[in-house]
Amino acid sequence: MAEPRGRLARLLLALDQRLEALAVSLILAGFRLIPLDAASALGGAICRALGPHLPVSRRALANLRRAFPEKPERELERILAAMWDNLGRTVGEYPHLSRFRLYEPGSRVEVIGAEHVDRLRDDGKPGLFFSAHIGNWELASMGASQRGLPLARFYRAPNNPFVDRIVRLVRSPVAGELLPKGAAGARRGLAVMRAGGHLGMLVDQKMNDGIAVPFFGREAMTAPALAQLALRFDCPVVPAKVERLAGAHFRLTAYPPLEIVRSADRQKDILALMTRVNALVEEWVRARPEQWLWLHNRWPE
Repeated sequence: MAEPRGRLARLLLALDQRLEALAVSLILAGFRLIPLDAASALGGAICRALGPHLPVSRRALANLRRAFPEKPERELERILAAMWDNLGRTVGEYPHLSRFRLYEPGSRVEVIGAEHVDRLRDDGKPGLFFSAHIGNWELASMGASQRGLPLARFYRAPNNPFVDRIVRLVRSPVAGELLPKGAAGARRGLAVMRAGGHLGMLVDQKMNDGIAVPFFGREAMTAPALAQLALRFDCPVVPAKVERLAGAHFRLTAYPPLEIVRSADRQKDILALMTRVNALVEEWVRARPEQWLWLHNRWPE
């Protein structure tokens, strides 16, 4: 009896995955059929209306209380609703990524610091480019790729393989290889660096087996890969921030490479660099708290 039951469970799982993928496809197709500004506004309106009532919002609100204990509850709830608006707008903009031309006249994206991207592209060395889940974070990698610097980017692959294919297709206007997080992706990332390529990372997610690094005055488990690679390959590390200005208009700022200090203690050097990275991300979040993805479990009890 075990085998028939197992076969039935697999069939039900496959059916559930296909139905989920169909729903995702229909939602993205709907956004694709309407103009970019309307898709952004509609996605924001839907998420702003529904998001604050979802159970995951309790985690986001708890994160906000930890990060801003001085702010009144009404202000935190305003930030939470605005965060959902930004997330919904980002989803609505995904099917329109190919319409963002960052370096053309009249672009929706104001770019500051493009010379730092050019320097990373032309120095003949491997390099690292990092950002965080702020604004529409896809535009950070797009800003590099449209400057002739395609980035291999780590991402968390959905459990549903059919949804994963959709995600890869939707993100395809951003040039560069997508590397699933895990051992295989890490090996491929190392190969990219050894070949003189460039990696892009979003560094603001919790990593259970990471290292404890201060973030908003509390230790947060943080992936050390950025610092490990920077020290291993002696390569530049360029920060990039995306801010939503209004609607589907943005500012992308690329910063000068971080100075990397070496000592005889490699672990100390890794912690020092990741502390600076977290401090920079915290600075970005404090400036635009409504645009950061507060849903991550950054400070578990």
